[in-house]
Amino acid sequence: MKILFVCSQNMCRSPYCEFMFRKMVQDSPVLRDKVTVLRSSAVMTPGTSIDPLTVEALVREGFEKSAAEAHVPGFMYRKADRKLFDEADVIVGMTRSHKFMILKPSWRKKFITLSEAATGKYTAVPDPWLQRDTEKYIAEMDKIKAYLEQYRDRLESNLPQ
Repeated sequence: MKILFVCSQNMCRSPYCEFMFRKMVQDSPVLRDKVTVLRSSAVMTPGTSIDPLTVEALVREGFEKSAAEAHVPGFMYRKADRKLFDEADVIVGMTRSHKFMILKPSWRKKFITLSEAATGKYTAVPDPWLQRDTEKYIAEMDKIKAYLEQYRDRLESNLPQ
C-alpha cells in the first residue's frame, strides 16, 4: 500500500504527516513491509519551503533539523509529483476541499481525509500555518499526530498479518 499525504501548499500538514507516518510505519512490525509513505505534495500552489514551525514540530518529535529543512514542497502539476499521484493507492488530504482541487478523477477516487482514515468520521484538519503562535501551532500538530496514530492503529488491525 502506497500512501500520499497532500495539503494546500505542502509546507505544514502534509510534510509533517509524511515524516511522522513514515516513522510510524518503520516502527510497526505489521506495517513495515506492507506500507510505503510517498513524498508529500500540494494540491493548490506549493510553498517555497517547509514552514519553520513545522521543522520545529518535527525536531520536537526527534527528527534531525537538517532532514526536515531539506524537504522541498511538491506540487501535483509537476511531472514527478503526478507520478506520485498515479502511484499512490491512497491519497490522504486534510479537508474535503482538497479532493476537489485534485486534477484527475482517477486520483479523486483514491482520496480520503485524514480524519476519515483515522476515525471513520470527517473533521477538517485546520491549517496550522494560520496559527503563528508557536504553542498554538504545536497544538494543531499534536492533533494531526493523534490522527496519524489512529490511522496507523486502523491499518495495523485491518491489513493481513
